[in-house]
Amino acid sequence: MLRLETPNFHSNASSPPLLYHPSMATTTFSPTILFLLNNSPRTPPNLTPRSLLTSSTSAFLSLSSRAHLAPTPLLLKPRFTSAPKSHSPITSLFTGIVEEMGRVDYLGPSETSGVEMRISAAAVLSGVNLGDSIAVNGTCLTVSDFTPSHFTIGLAPETLRRTNLGDLGPGDFVNLERALQPVSRMGGHFVQGHVDGTGEIVELRPEGDSLWVKVRTAPEILRLVVPKGFIAVDGTSLTVVGVYEEEGCFDFMLVAYTQQKVVIPLKKVGDKVNLEVDILGKYVEKILRSGFQNSDSIGSS
Repeated sequence: MLRLETPNFHSNASSPPLLYHPSMATTTFSPTILFLLNNSPRTPPNLTPRSLLTSSTSAFLSLSSRAHLAPTPLLLKPRFTSAPKSHSPITSLFTGIVEEMGRVDYLGPSETSGVEMRISAAAVLSGVNLGDSIAVNGTCLTVSDFTPSHFTIGLAPETLRRTNLGDLGPGDFVNLERALQPVSRMGGHFVQGHVDGTGEIVELRPEGDSLWVKVRTAPEILRLVVPKGFIAVDGTSLTVVGVYEEEGCFDFMLVAYTQQKVVIPLKKVGDKVNLEVDILGKYVEKILRSGFQNSDSIGSS
């Protein structure tokens, strides 16, 4: 971003009052806006957001072109300005690269009349703190207690309804991943840990040392699944190979290395897996749907 320095103007006594707002001295402009302001004879009418051009600033730009004003050229100096703070920061983000498989030791009532799960683990406990986020089978959950060998997370009713975690029991294995740090490598794709729903494994078929997995899921999830696109299955970042609309299914392939690191090969036909579709697909669908709705309303008015 570039900061617009306040120019010095010299006017004679008969000059009309200069309409200039003090806030312009610290107004931050994007490079695109600066280009338009410096190369357009007047301010484009569609480029007047409140923080950029007030009515007085528009008049100021108009007056500066009159003969009785001798403006000093605008001095554009690149400066680094602090980024605006987000009102809804992303507190947890994952990559879908599973760090280890943990083992469920307990799933049942908690002391607060809720439901909790205790998991034995090793790698994800390194540097863990209370309140940290850990993805369990792709579900972002909060650490409520931990020891050097275990951690405990609470399961809300919505989590139990939307995921496969309620189907687990002592001895079952789960995929584990700690939340992404700024210095972490982005090996998979952006996984929020917000499970969209579950799918059912309908086929497990070996090919060489790889494993084909076909999953059936609901239409509202399948419509956001595309060939060669990303999907998180039990928190594992995977590439979709094919989508079969008539069957309500999609499939993917696990290479030998991945089979040793995640829980999917331990499952059988009929078992459930957690699914999270690529967040970009959700935003694109919403934008397109909103655009069509707006077009319809404009056309009918």
